[in-house]
Amino acid sequence: MAIQISPSILSADFAHLADEAAAVSPSADWLHVDVMDNHFVPNLTLGLPIVESLLKATDTPLDCHLMIEEPDRWAPAYAEAGAGSVTIHAKAAGAPVRTLREIRRLGARAGLALNPAEPVEPYADLVGEMDMLLLMTVEPGFGGQKFLDVVLPKIRRAREILDSREASVWLQVDGGVSDETIERAAEAGADVFVAGSAVYGAQDPAKAVESLRALATGAAARS
Repeated sequence: MAIQISPSILSADFAHLADEAAAVSPSADWLHVDVMDNHFVPNLTLGLPIVESLLKATDTPLDCHLMIEEPDRWAPAYAEAGAGSVTIHAKAAGAPVRTLREIRRLGARAGLALNPAEPVEPYADLVGEMDMLLLMTVEPGFGGQKFLDVVLPKIRRAREILDSREASVWLQVDGGVSDETIERAAEAGADVFVAGSAVYGAQDPAKAVESLRALATGAAARS
């Protein structure tokens, strides 16, 4: 599939989120929204009311990444509100299959996220229940962290699993994605990339999105 870029508003100016969304809308495939509850991860960010407001302010589909406790309880509301994609953490979900199915039933793409130390193999049998597998390439909770190259073998293994099952599941990476790291992740098999400071720290965010896309596309072709 074609490379997709999902700029993370965690690195945007929270006082001007509508403008920040507009700054990437000509180029971005998604707008990545990190929802954190200060329990599952040690940070508190945006919640459902902000997502509902953003949906009114942008035509770019929202890619909601729920780093929260009790995602089984809260995730369906994000899909029902109109998010295009809702990702829950395997580690936090009590009933991941049921929750992924409910997200899909409500019209959103369903994603399952794994932290850097979590192996992908135990979740291979859930491939048919998801539309996207998110592999964290930093410890979740804060933006601006350094990309963890130790996750690259897991990206390759995830790609092998998805390809062996002929699954049309997107493979997303999130954390430390920049012009210095995106090629390594693309060569390993990722095809959806969350980028925060690499986009919103640039003078021209839309141009930064296209630059990242070009780098990842070239690397994927070479691999």
